[in-house]
Amino acid sequence: MDRNTIKDTGVLEQYLLGELSEKDSREVAQILKEDSELQAYFRKMEDDMEQMAFENAISPPTHIKSNLLNAIKTNEETVIPLQQKKKISYHFAIAASLAALFLCTSGWLYNQWKNTEATIVTLQKETTNLQDRLVTVEDNLKETDKWYRAINNPKVVQLVLKGNEKSPTSSAVAYVNHQNKEVILNPQGLSKLDNSKTYQMWADVDGEMINMGVIAQDQEMITMKYIENAASLNITIEPAGGNDHPTVEQLISNVYL
Repeated sequence: MDRNTIKDTGVLEQYLLGELSEKDSREVAQILKEDSELQAYFRKMEDDMEQMAFENAISPPTHIKSNLLNAIKTNEETVIPLQQKKKISYHFAIAASLAALFLCTSGWLYNQWKNTEATIVTLQKETTNLQDRLVTVEDNLKETDKWYRAINNPKVVQLVLKGNEKSPTSSAVAYVNHQNKEVILNPQGLSKLDNSKTYQMWADVDGEMINMGVIAQDQEMITMKYIENAASLNITIEPAGGNDHPTVEQLISNVYL
């Protein structure tokens, strides 16, 4: 190994940390003795490493420090060379620094994981809400398509029920299909009533008013009961919940079939 190889390949760092084999360590030590420039470079590396290690070091628990020192001493009479002691100090300080770095990194990773977990939960909720909204939209489209097909059937007769003097601004549209025996009503043009009243639809068959159902004003289309042989369709205002017979004086609209 030459000077440049030692510098560029990180061999000096490995030598400083005691990571080289015994053979390579002896070779590097010999080169350092013979190369004053490389030796000066190595001493600066030692000083930098020592400063960085002690700046970032943390105090280890007492029992760990005691165990480490006891392991270093082979017996009370053993004298450790100054260079070896210095290396041990480096290793100890570096190990403590790495432990501190690991703890900080672990805390950061844990926080990142918790934040990511919370984000995933939020996204899952948003996805569920979006899926529910898509299902609702799909159901609405199917419902709209069903009504559209029903009222545009060539067999359907469209009847407009205009309000009389009792409710002049009211109107409703009935779609009667005698072949399929269906009556569909669009009540959106009827004037709003308070909660104590409701609209109700009747079919006149030979002078008798037959109930076709209560009209729900919060719907765009309603299926009413089909009555055979009806001569006219009639709408009255009744008490909330409907009535078993029409209140004739509250008749607001009618149309003949």
